[in-house]
Amino acid sequence: MSHGFAFNLGTSDGAARLGTVVTPHGIVVTPAFMPVGTQGTVKAALHKDLEALGASIILGNTYHLFLRPGDELIARRGGLHRFIGWTRPILTDSGGYQVFSLADRRKIREEGAEFRSHLDGSLHMLSPERATEIQANLGSDIAMVLDECLAYPATHDAAAASMRRSVRWAERCRDRLRDLRAGGVDGVTVSNPGQAQFGIVQGGVFPDLRAESADATVALDFDGYAIGGLSVGEPPAVMYDTVAATASRLPERRPRYLMGAGTPEDLVECVARGIDMFDCVMPTRNARNGQLFTSQGRVNIRNARHAEDDGPLDPACGCYTCGRHSRAYLRHLYMAGEVAALTLNTLHNLTFYLDTMKRIREAIAFRSFETFRQDFLRSVSRQAVE
Repeated sequence: MSHGFAFNLGTSDGAARLGTVVTPHGIVVTPAFMPVGTQGTVKAALHKDLEALGASIILGNTYHLFLRPGDELIARRGGLHRFIGWTRPILTDSGGYQVFSLADRRKIREEGAEFRSHLDGSLHMLSPERATEIQANLGSDIAMVLDECLAYPATHDAAAASMRRSVRWAERCRDRLRDLRAGGVDGVTVSNPGQAQFGIVQGGVFPDLRAESADATVALDFDGYAIGGLSVGEPPAVMYDTVAATASRLPERRPRYLMGAGTPEDLVECVARGIDMFDCVMPTRNARNGQLFTSQGRVNIRNARHAEDDGPLDPACGCYTCGRHSRAYLRHLYMAGEVAALTLNTLHNLTFYLDTMKRIREAIAFRSFETFRQDFLRSVSRQAVE
């Protein structure tokens, strides 16, 4: 493993497992959820609030930070941690998903992804080598390789070609990181010498391709492994089966990260299938859209039924929002377009996610995870509370 990085496996309960990810900027107890701070900030939340909520790691994005303010500027500021004032661990996504979502603005070839910026239309090439260099400049604790993510559904042939390209790109990312550590790349600042690198398993929803990708990616000996290309429209049961089959092929003593998923139910179900780390924009994005997660199901705070409800959003929640404000007030703020609505909603949703992860860890520690899982799935519905 990379210097300064380690994964220590603790108690297991079935496939669910406790662990600790050791990084140069601190320890992450797993299973863990990473709030998404795409551009160096978690939208509508301050760092002090994230720390108070117990967020031990956040996610930043190579694509966005490369375009604005620029990875070289951030390197001159001492790296991403210093630039944004966050002292705990950071994982950076390679930007692959953002590039590949720009269907009308990019071209994919073996060299990499050529794309036009969504900001000003300028032309750029994001290669595996460049993605690795940008993340070295940023100095995150965990850097992701560049991969190709396909939309669902995709044919077997398309998924196979994309997956094999991702494996070739992963090898190039690994080689470039070794070059950087040896000091052989001009113009790149290694802001965090202890930066770890994770490989990404692709292959759509095809078991044979996932197996091939997992075996080839593991052979490159990364510090950890992610499962990418899911939560892109496939049915939940298909995602869970794919996660279970893929996770079982990954090394037991390396962290496993499911990228971009998902609902609270997804977190619980995928912990049950051996996943250690998660990220998703859902808690923050839904908060800004008035969709709130509670112990009794989802709440659409815009609904008129909340206009005169003096009760808390969630009586079982101990967050600042639930402790101080009524549903009636939260609805008023949202309908009035007040910025405070975004902050209060975000604090609550992040609390729900991070508290869910804490409860998962406690259940694993007491070897009662399956009981917790069944109780949780019964109490938290996928449907909004009207």
